[in-house]
Amino acid sequence: MSTQIADVTPRPRSWWRSIGAVLAGILTIFVLSLGTDQIFHVLGIYPPWGQPMRETGLLVLAFGYRLIYDVFGCYLAARLAPYAPMGHALTLGVIGTVLSVLGAIEMWNFGPNWYPVVLAASSLPSAWLGGVLHHLSRPR
Repeated sequence: MSTQIADVTPRPRSWWRSIGAVLAGILTIFVLSLGTDQIFHVLGIYPPWGQPMRETGLLVLAFGYRLIYDVFGCYLAARLAPYAPMGHALTLGVIGTVLSVLGAIEMWNFGPNWYPVVLAASSLPSAWLGGVLHHLSRPR
């Protein structure tokens, strides 16, 4: 009778894979958001680039798909993370919050001010949701 001993040595944490997971999430969010924006600009749904978008309905539309893309990007970061998937998703949420606050400062009074505030406020909750969705999708 042979006895197998489980390998209990922890895998070394790969910083490069962690950085890659977070960058993949950021890149996914940027490409999807800007791609959708471009499509709506080309179709004439959004005003031309450089002009403020003041209609509440259009801003709610933009927020809606950005929220979905944020959750998906954070899910992807968690999925690709070599360890601590929720930590990777939340790291992406912190980065999103910082970038959103910087964008709000830069674009203040260019359009309605509530929009960048809502984007910044939604970054961490959407990151958490992306991490939770990853956790729920793992096989038990």
